[in-house]
Amino acid sequence: MAAPCRRMANRSLLQFFSHFSRTAVRNTGFREFSSNSVCRASLQTKTVTETATSPWTLVAAVCLQRLPVISADLHPLEQEFKEMMLQMELERSLVSDHELRVLEESERMSRKKADDYDSDEEGSQGNQEIMLAQDMEDAWEQKLKNFQLAPRVTADIDKDLTSAQRCLADSLFLLAEQQVGREKLWLLPQTQWQEGETLRQTAERALASLPGNTAGFKATFLGNAPCGVYKYKLPKAVRTESTVGTKVFFFKAILSDSAPPTSPSLLWLKKNELQKYLKPAYSMKVDRFIINM
Repeated sequence: MAAPCRRMANRSLLQFFSHFSRTAVRNTGFREFSSNSVCRASLQTKTVTETATSPWTLVAAVCLQRLPVISADLHPLEQEFKEMMLQMELERSLVSDHELRVLEESERMSRKKADDYDSDEEGSQGNQEIMLAQDMEDAWEQKLKNFQLAPRVTADIDKDLTSAQRCLADSLFLLAEQQVGREKLWLLPQTQWQEGETLRQTAERALASLPGNTAGFKATFLGNAPCGVYKYKLPKAVRTESTVGTKVFFFKAILSDSAPPTSPSLLWLKKNELQKYLKPAYSMKVDRFIINM
């Protein structure tokens, strides 16, 4: 009889202490540790440690695009459709005030010739010099002859790859000659990431540090996230445990300056001209996010 009573007493005592411990933890605001929370903490510590000791060098590059300045030449089919739409608009349009005036003056001149014209119809304007609609059209024609359109194609500038004023009907992209290892390569403007700055800030610094760029490129960045990434390893002769290779993160930007600085180490190229200057693997990555507008 004594043994069952002892077991019941021990069980009630355990229930009391377990209830007391749960109440105390809940009241003091502490959370019970579990194996899941410990695992999450260890994973976060491991991630921070791996990031700090990453063997990859981080670089931010800018794909700076100059949008077309003039409209592109129309395709023959587009030109035919344009002429058809203009003809339809002309046929459905109403007569303008100037056309009404031309018709009215033509009718008046025809009545003068037929001696069926009353001078009292002119009213108070009879003694004043009146400029006819035909005279106005002649003056407009003379102004049109004196007006000269700006050339759409400038052969000298189009051949100058360092000028941002070439190929006004196409989009142009900026390449910079940069030192990579022991050789100079044509690449999108890039620079190495520094601790304490975002990749977007690194990309902005890449534009500001270009040669001959004293005033700075006026550009509008399209977002804070990169649009592409390119990864390459260093040659085995110079590769170490702390430096395996480089990861290049690309950002897109639109040129908002009409007269950017020029330099022999800067080229403005069309999309189909980039392959002549970029390495194949690099060009394949860049071609994925370049859109010809």
